[in-house]
Amino acid sequence: MLTQPFDIDRVLTTIRDAIAPFPKAAMFQLAEEGFDSLFEQLVSCIISIRTYDEVSAPVSQRLFKQARTPEAIAQLSVAEIFDCIRDSTFADRKAEQILAIAQQIVSEYGGHLPADPEVLTSFHGVGPKCAHLALGVACHLPYISVDVHVHRVTNRWGYVQTRTPEKTLVALQKQLPQQYWVEINSLLVPFGKHICRGTRPRCQTCPVESMCAQVGVTEVGG
Repeated sequence: MLTQPFDIDRVLTTIRDAIAPFPKAAMFQLAEEGFDSLFEQLVSCIISIRTYDEVSAPVSQRLFKQARTPEAIAQLSVAEIFDCIRDSTFADRKAEQILAIAQQIVSEYGGHLPADPEVLTSFHGVGPKCAHLALGVACHLPYISVDVHVHRVTNRWGYVQTRTPEKTLVALQKQLPQQYWVEINSLLVPFGKHICRGTRPRCQTCPVESMCAQVGVTEVGG
């Protein structure tokens, strides 16, 4: 129940502590493990599409044991990439995309992936969400990545009022302090999975419940 004014600084500080016991979002976990190049982060994000973090993180690790650079992956076959990422959703399609991107980076950019969102989104299968997240995590550049959790939670709070993740991105770019642009994804992915769930959110134990408008919430869980 909304009993206090919404304060984004206080909300995100509180959530930072609340999610500490939960696993980190996959790409942030991989970065901490040393898979933090722009190319690795981009490939990891492609693997993560429609795939749970608990699957996509080890799948990415398996691929990177075989090859970690555009040059190395460009030497693999689609079948070899598929064998590494087979546990992810649409693995056959992703294997083709990853190989094509690696080959394009080698042929057009000399093996060095530019830190440019227009370049990243020019690759087949890469949208703004993946491009922004890879640039934010790998290069520490101020880009917001809006996935289903960021979209749902910020609208449930009443912080933005939008119907699509694309419109949420535009709204957050206007009002979210830039210091949180990269971090908001790392905070709201575990928060959205474990507390502010899509169905039956755990409002009764939510640490920011008093500042949440609970937009669209019809039933809460334990």
